Amino acid sequence: MELKQLCELQGVSGREELVRAAVYDECVRTLGKENVTIDRMGNVIAHKRGRDADAPHVMVSAHMDEVGLMVISATDEGLLHVRPIGGIDPRVLVSKRVKVGYAVPARDGKPAQEPLSGVIGAMAIHQQTAEDRKRVLPIDQLYVDIGAKDKDEALEKAPAGTPITFDTAFTPFGDGRMAAPAMDDRVACALLVSVMQALPKTRNTVIAVFSTQEEVGCRGAAGAAFRLMPDIGLALEGTTANDMGDTPAVHHVCRVGQGTTVSFMDNASIANPELFRDMLALAQKEGIPHQVKMSVSGGNEGGTMQRTGAGVRTCVLSVPCRYIHSPSTVCAASDIEAQYRLAKAFLEK
Repeated sequence: MELKQLCELQGVSGREELVRAAVYDECVRTLGKENVTIDRMGNVIAHKRGRDADAPHVMVSAHMDEVGLMVISATDEGLLHVRPIGGIDPRVLVSKRVKVGYAVPARDGKPAQEPLSGVIGAMAIHQQTAEDRKRVLPIDQLYVDIGAKDKDEALEKAPAGTPITFDTAFTPFGDGRMAAPAMDDRVACALLVSVMQALPKTRNTVIAVFSTQEEVGCRGAAGAAFRLMPDIGLALEGTTANDMGDTPAVHHVCRVGQGTTVSFMDNASIANPELFRDMLALAQKEGIPHQVKMSVSGGNEGGTMQRTGAGVRTCVLSVPCRYIHSPSTVCAASDIEAQYRLAKAFLEK
């Protein structure tokens, strides 16, 4: 499945429908409609049944949603007040172009609609106080300008609850690098589709879960894991690299271009020691570039799966991402390939 296509689809937490449709159609096309479902949380769940019904069931998750903003109200001048969906650094927002609302195809006699164009703004520097210039303006002091003349027009075009996403194109650059919004976690969605398509029939049953609402608390994965009750959980993620500029090496989480990242612990889970060792040994045996995540920070669906039912053995593989949760997250194609190879090799065991 083409990564560019997935990264340029809009899909904030709770509004993943465009991504879900693309993932569902691709899974149905290659795995068969009888093996693909959509649950109540909007997760796409694809099964590849194993040879042995008593063998472990392995749940592999990749989340479809991205961070973004949501309209809550408007000023009398027609500027939209917004709140964040997921963890966004306010420092990356001012002056960025955004898409307000989603593309809606023509149906029931109604014409197709395109998202509105907008720009995130703040008080001009000329009007800011000396104290304002020393601090990062919080999101509740920013607004989105869609060119509306007043409050009524603004809320008619973008009523409260309208999702907002970054308007940034997928851009390859440099030596195998690429920049795009929503790399976290569309990289894993794209490669998980490819893994399921390429995976031969194995002893274990493999269940791919393309989940919703990870950025606001792993809500989709929680529902899926509770329903599926897997024996083993593998979370495929993007993680912050923090490997640039003058950052001391001791504070690097992982490094872009050095392979897929294997986590031993984060703020949500501790990897099963046996799975952690097996993953490293497998990467070494297969000659797959890999590294160990060196920071105990963040959290992901590994923690959600681990706490399901009587407990699930889990492990997490991540693609290193620079400038994560921003309009231009940067990844290396070689790291994405490494994650694909290691996930596939692990599931083939």
